Amino acid sequence: MLFESLLAGFQLFLTPLAIGLTFIGILIGLLVGAMPGLGPLMGIILLLPVAIGLPPVAAMGFLIAIFVGGSCGGSISAILLRIPGTPLAAATLFDGYPMAQKGRAADAIGIAISASAIGGLIGGVVLIVASPLLARFASGFAPPEYAMLAVTGLFAIAIISGGSLIKGLVSGCFGLLLATIGTDEFSTGYRFTFGSHHMLNGFHIVAVVVGLFAISEMVHQIVGDDLLKKPDIKVERPGFGSLLTTMRHWVNLLRSSGIGVFFGALPGAGGVISSFSAYAIAKAAAKPDERYGEGAEGGVVATESANNATVGGTLVPTLALGIPGDASSAMLLGALLILGFVPGPILFEQEPQFVGGIFLVYMASNVFLLIAGILATPFFVYVLRIPKFYLIPIILILCSIGTFALQASVFDLMVMFGFGLVGILFRAANYPLAPIVIGIILGPILENNLRRALLISREGYWIFLDRPVSATLVCVNVLLLTGALYFAFRNRKRLFSRQES
Repeated sequence: MLFESLLAGFQLFLTPLAIGLTFIGILIGLLVGAMPGLGPLMGIILLLPVAIGLPPVAAMGFLIAIFVGGSCGGSISAILLRIPGTPLAAATLFDGYPMAQKGRAADAIGIAISASAIGGLIGGVVLIVASPLLARFASGFAPPEYAMLAVTGLFAIAIISGGSLIKGLVSGCFGLLLATIGTDEFSTGYRFTFGSHHMLNGFHIVAVVVGLFAISEMVHQIVGDDLLKKPDIKVERPGFGSLLTTMRHWVNLLRSSGIGVFFGALPGAGGVISSFSAYAIAKAAAKPDERYGEGAEGGVVATESANNATVGGTLVPTLALGIPGDASSAMLLGALLILGFVPGPILFEQEPQFVGGIFLVYMASNVFLLIAGILATPFFVYVLRIPKFYLIPIILILCSIGTFALQASVFDLMVMFGFGLVGILFRAANYPLAPIVIGIILGPILENNLRRALLISREGYWIFLDRPVSATLVCVNVLLLTGALYFAFRNRKRLFSRQES
């Protein structure tokens, strides 16, 4: 079955459009990843309006390549400027920047790109093997299991997204509330439309996400004090010999990639946790003469291989269960829904050739990452020298054009700017934005399956405890919430004791 899917996927992937867009997506991903303040999520958001008008495999190849390239691109600015382009690369500067200070910037970038590509390929192998097995297991799921699985995804994202547990849950519930706007699928009644025909189908997910993330981020950058700053950086193009240097650390490479896949498969964990965990374990296992923190090659290998292996890991529950692991995979999930595909066991059963095409574009993305990353590094360095004063207006124009082009609707522009204001207010109050997106994506899944479960139940809510898998998920949700409340209470108690002392 798997082999047949891959063969069928070759027919969809081996087209000039799909291959070309995958390569272009890698270049765009590296670019947005290298520019501090953007990152893979922003790249996916900005170019989602372009992708949804393309053939499905080409569209997903384009967006997945941006995800893959963006997860690696942050290492370039981390190594050269000591400013990680994305939070994913925060651990890379521990050894990447000291290497650059010693005159080995090109080597550090080459190792980072090589480790990312290999880690991504390892994550891809796990994706190809594990996601069909997980989908087959989930094929026996009924509405109670899907409802509880959606709750698990919401809890996990809210708990691990950073900051206060309560704030994470509030953001997630706000996303759930947004998901209820529009026409009720069961009763065909109108909910929260306020008499506007524009809101009969709810808010377009792209307009909401562009406003929440892109507009609010640009405003955050504008109020900064480095709009006109022009970094003075020089670097030679890294060579493909960096691949051999990286392979000398094969034990570290395999171990860190495994860590990345593991944390990627956990909803809400993501690349930041995996990269720091991989670095800590690599440092603990290293010999004293490797001098981690002073420019050790193994430090860059550990963090970057874990980063990109996380991408493969996070796509496993996204494709097999329809549960996104982070905000970027949530946008990929949204793209699948817009293109007319329903993630989960149905996707693997009814569209095996499309699934095979996704597997192939992901593997090709990591191969292209190695080639494009090494050859195009001087271009990314040049872009890093451009002050934000000139880049921000271009990004704002692209946001507006892309959002308007979705449905040729001025209302979508109003939604974008309205949620831009919401994003600014949430940032100011330190509320995470990712749970809002997860809530919007998982809201319909939760509501529809919850109502279906109750319709077929003869004992009300007991149906969620009558079925073994559903009951297990209920226990997992209770443990997640109880554990998070316990740790939040303990941390607050420690904070108060410190203040009193």
